[in-house]
Amino acid sequence: MSRQAALDRDRADPLAARRDLFELEDGLIYLDGNSLGALPRAVKGRLAQAVEAEWGRGLIRSWNTADWIGLPARVGARIAALIGAAPDEVIAADSTSVNLFKLAAGALAMRPGRKVILSEPGNFPTDLYILQGLARFLPGVELRLAAPGDLHAALDERVALLLLTHAHYKTGALHDMRALTARAHEVGALALWDLSHSAGALEVDLNGAGADLAVGCGYKYLNGGPGAPAFAFIASRHQAEFQTPLTGWMGHAQPFAFRDDYAPGAGMLRALCGTPSVLGLTALEAALTAFDGVAMADLRAKSRALGDLFLDLVAERCPGFGVACPRDSAQRGSQVSLTHPNGYPIVQALIARGVVGDFRAPDVLRFGFAPLYVRYVDVWDAVEHLVQVMAREEWREDRFNQVAAVT
Repeated sequence: MSRQAALDRDRADPLAARRDLFELEDGLIYLDGNSLGALPRAVKGRLAQAVEAEWGRGLIRSWNTADWIGLPARVGARIAALIGAAPDEVIAADSTSVNLFKLAAGALAMRPGRKVILSEPGNFPTDLYILQGLARFLPGVELRLAAPGDLHAALDERVALLLLTHAHYKTGALHDMRALTARAHEVGALALWDLSHSAGALEVDLNGAGADLAVGCGYKYLNGGPGAPAFAFIASRHQAEFQTPLTGWMGHAQPFAFRDDYAPGAGMLRALCGTPSVLGLTALEAALTAFDGVAMADLRAKSRALGDLFLDLVAERCPGFGVACPRDSAQRGSQVSLTHPNGYPIVQALIARGVVGDFRAPDVLRFGFAPLYVRYVDVWDAVEHLVQVMAREEWREDRFNQVAAVT
């Protein structure tokens, strides 16, 4: 595809107008929305209102007058529409790590007598770390890891919970959510899906797949801002049985009755713990308006096409790179992963040119394609910059080989 063909494709893109909903610096090619989404224009004004009017003037009254208390359920309902869940099956709260702990512990309680949690090696580290910590706190609990091709066989009657990330953070490879959930159910286990690299970029159908539990973050493709609140999903059929290990006051049936003994709230409210992050949830709620009226099928189609174009152009113009993601876009999330022994300085050289991707050790260059604001011409131009970085060996400069704290 020529650059002009990429521009023509942008003009025909049904999502083209969505880019105007985001604050994007002229000349910057942002391909890191899989780590931190761009700033939606709606967020700044909404946050200013929340700070100046609701906090500044309304003060504590705004828990009622601005319905701060309803933010977790209200934001959760918006996210539910993007992940194939009912509005009353999702709550926005806490971080992905905290929600993983809550849901994994709750799943173990729903499967008494079973002590095994099954995941895969190379899963996102916080998922594995949380499960390792949970196993240390609960006597007899075992974290078992199996390669993707061995997961079906590893699911047996000892497994209480299968926990996987739907789109792999490093390779972008997708698990078959429906098939693995069905297999877990065959042996009486529950399935918990981490949607951090899926929600807002892929068509996700939790209820269609029969998923039991899910978590995800708000700051990647959902564009909620750095450290944005996460979300949790509990299928309606499990909500009455679910017990959280973190029985904080906001999960109480009557938090303002101030009783000594805990009683779980109704539905998803029981998954809450501490006081909601009002400003974080307010920003996330405003950010999610960028999805209003968007068909997830259109989003996914563009995601696949952007990734395919990037891979085709790299294969044609940039020899010397390995491909760490599935070549078949149906098996790939909304990112492309290349490999190169000098991956880190190459990414830094690209960033200096205004092409922002990121690096994952030991040798992976990641490029994320957020379909709401990434254009086809951005992909063409990004590969042109990559061609120049390699041809001129810019990555050899000392400044690009100094490893920063965040890669």
